[in-house]
Amino acid sequence: MKIDILRHIEFTLGRDPQTPDQYACFMGLAYSIRDRLVERWIISQRNLHETMSKRVYFLSLEFLPGRFLMNYLLNLNLVDEARSALQELGFDLDELEEVEWDAGLGNGGLGRLASCYMDSIAHLRLPGYGYGIRYDYGIFHQVIENGYQKEECDNWGRSGNAWEIRRREQLMPVHFYGRSDSFIDHSGRLRFRWVDGETVLALACDILVPGRGAEYVTNMRLWAALPSRGFNFQEFSQGDYVGAVEAKVLSENISKVLYPSDEIASGRELRLKQQYFFVAATLQDIIRRYKRQNSSFANFANSVAIQLNDTHPSIAIPELMRILMDEEGMEWDEAWSICENTFSYTNHTLLPEALETWPSDLLGRLLPRHLEIIYEINRRFLEVVRTSHPDEPELELELSLIQEGFIRRIRMAHLAIVGSHAVNGVAELHTAILKRGIFKNFARIFPDRLQNVTNGITPRRWLLQANPRLAQLITSAIGPDWKEDLNQLKKLVSCADDAGFRLEWMKIRQENKRRLARYVLRKTGIGINPDTLFDVHIKRIHEYKRQLLNALHLITLYNRIKSDSAKSFTSRTVLFSGKAAPAYHQAKRIIKLINSVAEVVNKDPDIKGRLRAVFLPNYCVSQAEKIIPAADLSEQISTAGMEASGTGNMKMALNGALTIGTMDGANVEILEAVGRENIFIFGLNAEEVAALRAGSYNPRRYYEEDPDLHAALNMIGSGFFSPEDPRLFAPILRSLLDQGDYYMLLADYRSYITAQEEAGRVFQNPDDWARRSILNTANMGRFSSDRAVLEYAGKIWNVQPV
Repeated sequence: MKIDILRHIEFTLGRDPQTPDQYACFMGLAYSIRDRLVERWIISQRNLHETMSKRVYFLSLEFLPGRFLMNYLLNLNLVDEARSALQELGFDLDELEEVEWDAGLGNGGLGRLASCYMDSIAHLRLPGYGYGIRYDYGIFHQVIENGYQKEECDNWGRSGNAWEIRRREQLMPVHFYGRSDSFIDHSGRLRFRWVDGETVLALACDILVPGRGAEYVTNMRLWAALPSRGFNFQEFSQGDYVGAVEAKVLSENISKVLYPSDEIASGRELRLKQQYFFVAATLQDIIRRYKRQNSSFANFANSVAIQLNDTHPSIAIPELMRILMDEEGMEWDEAWSICENTFSYTNHTLLPEALETWPSDLLGRLLPRHLEIIYEINRRFLEVVRTSHPDEPELELELSLIQEGFIRRIRMAHLAIVGSHAVNGVAELHTAILKRGIFKNFARIFPDRLQNVTNGITPRRWLLQANPRLAQLITSAIGPDWKEDLNQLKKLVSCADDAGFRLEWMKIRQENKRRLARYVLRKTGIGINPDTLFDVHIKRIHEYKRQLLNALHLITLYNRIKSDSAKSFTSRTVLFSGKAAPAYHQAKRIIKLINSVAEVVNKDPDIKGRLRAVFLPNYCVSQAEKIIPAADLSEQISTAGMEASGTGNMKMALNGALTIGTMDGANVEILEAVGRENIFIFGLNAEEVAALRAGSYNPRRYYEEDPDLHAALNMIGSGFFSPEDPRLFAPILRSLLDQGDYYMLLADYRSYITAQEEAGRVFQNPDDWARRSILNTANMGRFSSDRAVLEYAGKIWNVQPV
């Protein structure tokens, strides 16, 4: 490998191989790894072509792969060889890993789930590909200034990206605007064509995804936007330098940033452009590949499965209809049958307001032919509803793809449900709530369409790579089979009763905590004690995820220590990390509150190190890989009935953390797996939340009757944590006391405090904590993404491993 690294430093980078710096060495290593992956990718694609396998296309607006270097080395079984080669060149592999920036291709759980599924598709040798957008700047780089979130440009690719392969020979034209033109063809049929408008080009950028052992390699194909005409020489010659490149800038904006702000009209239009851009390019690519081996579309649905990861790609349904009818000349019924049997849709939210809708005038201006097709899909669907339920006219209004009102809107989730042969939720509770809640009447119309596939995580990234010493200990105890079948972790159950094994387990966890402490000190300047309970809350900042409830507990702990400093407390470090959407002002205010509380706690001499709080900025995959192996307590405290699944709960439990959580999302299934004695459950369940909201919930009663809660809220409201602006957090208090406390923080507060007290007591007995930690890991087999992807393959995609 050393020879390959030096060759790429000299001939790919054009640098002197005798004096490489850290960057040159990283890039040389990266290109050497890519060479090996490309070789295996070509063999894998040849095999797919020869077997004519049905292929899966996983469409997702987000992927969140993290860093590639160690993942590739692990799957290629080249970690030791790379480490040795680098040592000969005077470099350390662990230090070199830090040169790589996380790829800015996603934001949170949706993108990370998509990347876990791509890992499993490759590991299981399934004929599948991921499709999305190659963002130049991702979502944003988060910095914390004076406690506030500040968004900066995430220029993750500024130093080059050795991993991607740009297919400049494969440029797909994507059209916008224009008009729909009707005409009578030579056989007397009414036909339509999309004319005029503007064209943008989509450039294919491939990033390879190897399975473990790298015998099978697939790829993500991400699209970058290019102008169809890059430079207006005439305008430039006349001195209009901005106008000369305007078309280029506007075209390239499509793949600049993930989730541009939708507070302004141009931002909303750009979001819709992004969705159609990657869908249109992807369908052209799918059809190009299909036509290489087929002369008609008769076998399309038996050769192609398209998975819509949330509603963002659902415009693919009318786009495929447009291609089949307007370009391939099919009649409606034939085209619709192909569409329905090709698409499947995964729902990821229980929040009605999060179900995407688009103003019909915007969609009609940007995609005029597609709006016509959506209207026709809706007309035919409502005829079915009317025929099957003639005595329920209100069903048509509820199920319609069109939301009537002052602004008529297109319901993209409804479009995805009607246009797919399978629709799934992502946890048993989530799917049950879909069936009896927001999609209950769709379940009546399509009784066999809605099903469940509980989310999963890849053990290769989240245990083998993130926690290698723990992985080695597990292998020494139960053998290596768990790496291929995570259910084999069940053999660890007996190890929980082995005192020697418990001791080794906790030694490794303690070293992980020391590593995290060094990282926190380097990133924030705050020292934390590895001997304390590491209480970890890492996820997107949102009111329903209830970081605010955790902050209330932090204030309560602070008050208790202050009021009785002589009393014995479980020393605790509370770690927060996560990003708030730039326009989500309440979430950003919660970040400021957390940082303000942390500043008071950390500076108070009376606390004497018994309580620390840290907000780690710029949460990302590589940061999660350092936090998760060190977590003692995993905060999964969303309002019951609002988290679809969650996967952070799975990652931390797999690494031996104990969960404190509500009966929400996949927490319910984790409870079933690990047993009630090995998890700290608290709070209202989903039915109780719904009943309380429908009744006469009075949050002020909890505030007035609970002294700890009363004190914590008064401190926030009085400016104790914001003396420079005592009213700074007034909007938070209003949401809790005057605006109904929609997320039920006050109703769950006392139960949460009790569960936290129990967690603290258990932590004081290290041997008992070790046993429960081992049992959490031992029972995580069912939460492998391999299991989830095999379920998709068997009951939704109908594909077999190559």
